[in-house]
Amino acid sequence: MLTLAEKILFVIATAISFYLTYRGGRRIVSHIAAGHGQIDWRLLPQRLGALFVKVLLFGSVMRFRFATSLFHSLLGWSFLVLVIMDLIDPIYAWTGVHVVEHLGRFGSFYLTLTDFANAVVLISMAYLVIRRFVAKPASLSTRETTLLHPRARFGIWRDSFIVASFIILSNTARLCYSSFHLVGVEDPFAWQPIASAVASLWSGMEASWIVVGEHLSFWVHFGAILMFLPYFPYSKHIHLLFAPINIALKPQRASIGQLSYLNLDDPAIEQFGAATMRDLGWEQVMDAYACIMCFRCQEVCPAYTTGKVLSPAALEINKRYHLNFDGGMDVELTTLIPKEAIWACLACGACVDICPVGNEPMRDILEIRRYLALMESDFPKQLETAFRGMERNRNPWNVPQADRMKWAEGLNVPTIEQNPEPEILWWVGCAPATDARAQSVARAFAQILNAAGVNFAVLGKNEACTGDAARRAGREDVFFGLATQNVELLNEIQPKRIVTTCPHCLHTLKNEYPAFGGQYEVIHHTQLINELVGAGKIRLDVDADEWKVTFHDPCYLGRHNDVFEAPRQALHSIGVKLIEMPNHASRSFCCGAGGAQMWKEEEAGIRRVNEARYAEARATGATTIAVGCPFCMVMLIDASKADGEMIKVVDVAEMVVKHLKT
Repeated sequence: MLTLAEKILFVIATAISFYLTYRGGRRIVSHIAAGHGQIDWRLLPQRLGALFVKVLLFGSVMRFRFATSLFHSLLGWSFLVLVIMDLIDPIYAWTGVHVVEHLGRFGSFYLTLTDFANAVVLISMAYLVIRRFVAKPASLSTRETTLLHPRARFGIWRDSFIVASFIILSNTARLCYSSFHLVGVEDPFAWQPIASAVASLWSGMEASWIVVGEHLSFWVHFGAILMFLPYFPYSKHIHLLFAPINIALKPQRASIGQLSYLNLDDPAIEQFGAATMRDLGWEQVMDAYACIMCFRCQEVCPAYTTGKVLSPAALEINKRYHLNFDGGMDVELTTLIPKEAIWACLACGACVDICPVGNEPMRDILEIRRYLALMESDFPKQLETAFRGMERNRNPWNVPQADRMKWAEGLNVPTIEQNPEPEILWWVGCAPATDARAQSVARAFAQILNAAGVNFAVLGKNEACTGDAARRAGREDVFFGLATQNVELLNEIQPKRIVTTCPHCLHTLKNEYPAFGGQYEVIHHTQLINELVGAGKIRLDVDADEWKVTFHDPCYLGRHNDVFEAPRQALHSIGVKLIEMPNHASRSFCCGAGGAQMWKEEEAGIRRVNEARYAEARATGATTIAVGCPFCMVMLIDASKADGEMIKVVDVAEMVVKHLKT
């Protein structure tokens, strides 16, 4: 089809486009390679299923913003169909041989499919363009108070405009190109109703103009592609390449909240945490290129939605724009995210969970906290009391270890010295040692264990804080000391199973301590309650009318450890019919205590996080909020008091113990 001059021009244009694209790609690879760590290629075979679901089926995209996600998925599926034709059409243009027409029924089916796929692309783009440039939802941008790279605030919209223009121009030209090819063909090889309808517009045109039209539309289509390719490494479209890599090769985590092990006894380590981009892991650098700039992480972030300056999306966008336009890996991370935002993070994991491409902005923030706390001693001074308590008395409340068992007075709660070979080791947690409400939960759970005849024991005065709050606040030294001591003690005892009433204890014992040599089976108290009910070891009265209950999923029980059904089943066992909040299960909204926020004042915003969560619970019409975490209990009770205690806040164990049949 192409003339000799056109063929020469096509070769030159393709060579220039590929070379410029290569240069942009090489620059990205050099940035990612400058990050810490090595790729574990052994993960790839294990994650083929996840790649199929998340990438080819767009499973991670479809979890949120359904209509928009559907059009995005249709767009993606259509491109997968059309990309093959983009490889075939140049062969036809070069040789005059239409390869597809030599593939029989399959070729006919494929041409029909491409005809519809091209139309789907244009329809989907019409929706997405109207949404972004006409409707302009707030969820596709960020507040003026959010720190963004100087080029980003306008650049995000410009990038979207360029990408949208390229897709619409290229695929409109493709449709025209197909239609000119069909003009005058009485018996087309394949059914192409859309291209045929357009072809009817050219039916009275002279043959010479048909040729011109076919050539012109070919050049517009492939010219747009060749012009876009060098821009591709700088656009948000680069996520098409790095999102699958991110999902396939990101380091294995026991949970989304698990942090990397730091050996503080290693004299070779000169710096802890991340001060610059170069201090991040390779996958954390790649997150910037995988980012779609969809702002989903920002939309679910409890800090952002309550008016704080933190935006996890802005962090990834700032990383990308800095690498694209400023270039250096030695930029200080605190120039990409303000310190106020760093300390506003609740470490709830919502941003990590919702990201359709597997980005982990929370991990960047916690690495920056490590650097600030350990290398600069730069952290909110309100945290000093909790740190001092963990260092001196092995708990953030600074309660003497001698008082650790006061909560159990009058109850049958054996210590490990009294019962050295228990079936269940109950890790009680720090809260019952000082907080009256947490003590009530512990006492209720002790009654359940005794009623079921469980062979259990507690560590008593030997139990210490797991160090979760210290680690989330960057004080790895405090966490390291507590973890080392706790693992040494537990390995000496060799517990068969550990049960906790605090999700933060569960997470740390189960997911963080293996790096210290502690491998334990750890469950939550609601899981054990379900086991006891299922085994018939406790019998319960059923009273469906006693409460209108909504359950608040603790972040470190649900999102971080995938325990969603156990607390609900425990409530169902006493006849409760739950009224779910809009944000529940993996989409649960944080109580406001995570990420060591329990021990400091909340950053300024339009409202407090616990008040926002409480308001969501109240809107359900429930009279009781069921919880499974002592931190969540404290935060929601505080919000309830501000509301005149309109809703009761009760732990699942407290609700179950009231229904025990004696």
